[in-house]
Amino acid sequence: MAEAALDMSNYEPRMRALYRDVAVPKIKEDFGITNQMLVPRVEKIVLNMGIGEAVADSKKIQSAADDLSKIAGQKVIITRARNSIATFKLREGMPVGARVTLRKTRMWEFIDRLVTIALPRVRDFRGLNPKSFDGRGNFAMGIKEHIVFPEINYDQVDEIWGMDVVVCTTAQNDDEARALLTALNFPFRQ
Repeated sequence: MAEAALDMSNYEPRMRALYRDVAVPKIKEDFGITNQMLVPRVEKIVLNMGIGEAVADSKKIQSAADDLSKIAGQKVIITRARNSIATFKLREGMPVGARVTLRKTRMWEFIDRLVTIALPRVRDFRGLNPKSFDGRGNFAMGIKEHIVFPEINYDQVDEIWGMDVVVCTTAQNDDEARALLTALNFPFRQ
């Protein structure tokens, strides 16, 4: 007798529901937006790890890429050097990092894990810098230790890596983007 498969057709991530039920009405009211399609939304999240030590040891890049793929839940892209820099013993085409772009369901799940689990685990965390917007509604932040994510087993990590998290939104300016991310429970400093 075959077991029934888990029905994922009606599944909606928790943060997506929070966006739809809480963030959209609040932003529409605060900014006087009448058209539903003009409400800013999160478009994608880009995770990036720069591994400078990979020049000396090529195994480090694979280790970092494996950890990043565990965090993201999908395959990562190994980034390569564009130029040769003799002082760093770097040649064009050498692997120097890993990155991944999250969209749709994986993006919403990552936001949930970032806000509820990872950021509270960061040592001496006092909140996100509210000035880390680029002027076009995108937010960037750095995490010094990738071990704050629950997917990473601390005992199996050979080295601790930092990573960049860029949240790209459809907001026209920083104020709309800040209101959107605040409604999604991003812990900004006062």
